[in-house]
Amino acid sequence: MSKEKHHKREHHLRRCCGGLAACILALVVVVGFIALVVYLALRPSKPSFYLQDIQLRSIDLGDPSLSATAQVTLASRNPNDHVGVHYRRLDVFVTYRDEPVTVPVSLPPTYQGHRDVTIWSPVLSGESVPVAGFVADALRQDIAAGYVALQVKVDGRVKWKVGTWVSGSYHLFVSCPAMLASAGPGGVGPMPLGGASASAAVMNGTGAGAVASLRFTQPTGCSVEV
Repeated sequence: MSKEKHHKREHHLRRCCGGLAACILALVVVVGFIALVVYLALRPSKPSFYLQDIQLRSIDLGDPSLSATAQVTLASRNPNDHVGVHYRRLDVFVTYRDEPVTVPVSLPPTYQGHRDVTIWSPVLSGESVPVAGFVADALRQDIAAGYVALQVKVDGRVKWKVGTWVSGSYHLFVSCPAMLASAGPGGVGPMPLGGASASAAVMNGTGAGAVASLRFTQPTGCSVEV
């Protein structure tokens, strides 16, 4: 009899544990479903990015490499009323004709609340970054002409936050056009970049005087992919 009672007790215990596990699983499924419904109902909009400034401090055009230093000022705005944004990773770098001219700089992880704005001003640099010969030649010519079109890019991961629920990680890619130009009298049009000596410096690969004359033309909006 004792063995029979023992087996009955084990069977009853197993049924209780199985029922408890089923209830917990059902609760998890219900909570996940509710979170999914809320997430879909709110339809979070991707953040907006704006390039406020870029200062090209120095550039050295070697062969076949390039060294450059620039400081950029980026602003990001969360347009959502009920969804927060976790920036888990953000790597910022500068490209010219799709060739990186600085190495990526990682920004600190940041949480952006509803309708909040975040501003970053990292210094980006690259020492002896390899570039194709035709890219270096094109950059020399652009600097001598007084117009340089760069791209400030951000590659990272983001998460959405609704209440206490946090989504999975999503890939974020941002591209910001940056036009730098020298200005003549009145602030418009190209101008000689320091005369013949500066032009020669550009063609020889230094171009310090010419770079100092280049200024960011105006703040621009960025394309954002999530």
